Amino acid sequence: MAIELYNDGKHVCQMFNDLVDDSGTAAVQANQFLIVSDGQGALIDPAGNMTYNALIMAMQHFFQFKDLKYIFASHQDPDIVASLNKWLTATECTLFVSSLWERFVPHFCTANRTQGRIIGIPDAGMVIPLRDSRIIAVPAHFLHAEGNFQFYDSKARILFSGDMGASMVHHDKIVEPITTRAEFASHVRYMEGFHRRYMVSSKVCRFWANMVRGMEIDMLVPQHGRWFKGPEAIGAFLDWVEKLHCGIDLFTQDHYKLPI
Repeated sequence: MAIELYNDGKHVCQMFNDLVDDSGTAAVQANQFLIVSDGQGALIDPAGNMTYNALIMAMQHFFQFKDLKYIFASHQDPDIVASLNKWLTATECTLFVSSLWERFVPHFCTANRTQGRIIGIPDAGMVIPLRDSRIIAVPAHFLHAEGNFQFYDSKARILFSGDMGASMVHHDKIVEPITTRAEFASHVRYMEGFHRRYMVSSKVCRFWANMVRGMEIDMLVPQHGRWFKGPEAIGAFLDWVEKLHCGIDLFTQDHYKLPI
């Protein structure tokens, strides 16, 4: 289903939460995002081949897919941008991705398809104009990929946070945002295992949380699971994640020995 995150009549943000078959062990649930600003369109993390046709059909209600201008990829994983070849074939769009992955994502594509159509985002991030808004590539390195960016819509005041904030829930549980500390507390169990393994260390979690606290954010919307709306829920998440022991913090020599 399409979930409207923002709409002021000229600028619209839509989330698609049920395009992946996440029943059983088929694939992990993933959210895809469409931003349309005064007739100009961009996709954030459009996912892989299994979602491509369904995403086209879903977004046609809001925007003609052939007119797509940008794709923003938080990193290089298949659930982020494995469908890249199809998008570059069907549209004239340009991909923005970390400069670390600029020469890796063409492996998803046929020869010469990417020539002049991939822009590498420098480590410091960058600002991309989108008609009535600015999309800011926000540094989120090692959360979880080495070269990783989140995308902030300055008009809607939404931080599309990639894997940071992700939860492992079925798509039919993603209907309403988390808005209170009490809701967040009951939601942690769906996030904790993922963040402990996929976020590289508490150090970078703290750096990230410090940065986000200085931003004007109404919603924090991850690529998997439910999203957070309002200062109470967003604050609860930041308080939790900046104290989280994760990634290399949890590893010892016992994790590096021959399996014999």
